[in-house]
Amino acid sequence: MSFVALSRSTFRHASSSARFFSTTLRAQREYANVLVSRPSSGVALITLNRPKALNALNAAHFQDISDAMKEADEDAGVGAMILTGSERAFAAGADIKEMKDKSFAEAYTTNFLANWEVIAKLKKPVIAAVSGYALGGGLELALQADILLAAPSAQLGQPEVNLGVIPGGGGTQRLAHLIGKSRAMELVLTGRIIGADEAERWGIVRVVREGTVVDEAVKVASDIASKGRVAVAAGKEAVNAAFEMSLAEGLRFEKRLFHALFSTKDQKEGMAAFTEKRRAEWTHS
Repeated sequence: MSFVALSRSTFRHASSSARFFSTTLRAQREYANVLVSRPSSGVALITLNRPKALNALNAAHFQDISDAMKEADEDAGVGAMILTGSERAFAAGADIKEMKDKSFAEAYTTNFLANWEVIAKLKKPVIAAVSGYALGGGLELALQADILLAAPSAQLGQPEVNLGVIPGGGGTQRLAHLIGKSRAMELVLTGRIIGADEAERWGIVRVVREGTVVDEAVKVASDIASKGRVAVAAGKEAVNAAFEMSLAEGLRFEKRLFHALFSTKDQKEGMAAFTEKRRAEWTHS
């Protein structure tokens, strides 16, 4: 869900990420609310681009995010994705004007926010690079990423209770899994906003204190993209299974994926390269 658009004043789009917009994706579409670029080989950078609304998430904006990330997920030239915003706001919440007059019947029968799970279902790894506000739906969007990096300026919270509702885009569930019942309750029931240092202590983010958060995200994504993509996809699937299965079930699932990778060309190449002390040449097969 998305909430609390703190201000509607215009702000400059983050120059730290804008300078990466030099190369384009395969047959790249142009989007009204996001910018898409290739900052490094195998890396797609998707930047939220509603600066006047602090990247508040309305239906059109989220559709652009979803479409851009699906496009990158299906692009054979992409091994990892980065989702970021501006220096002032990753995403300050949902566009409250768009949802304030909805009725229960409308929200229920249309399954409002059902499409918010699309990012969590992508096959390729997603890194969220957060600066400034990540509130309500903005935090819920970031929590769907596989790796969450934050600038020291990051401010995270689920302030929906101040609007008479609760998080509806996964906030109550993902936070409880991530930081435990007590801390999740504190954030959800008080609407308190926490800074980057506290979020790091709680295990929500890793704070990037040297260089920019986007630069660091590109480094991490480039490292991931340089690996064999079958193994990367299996690793992501195995870790995510831990949130859905018991330990015993998860261990069995991990073992089966591990065994299955011995049928791949990349496993043969990776182990041969290791024993021959050379760089592996992945075919992603």
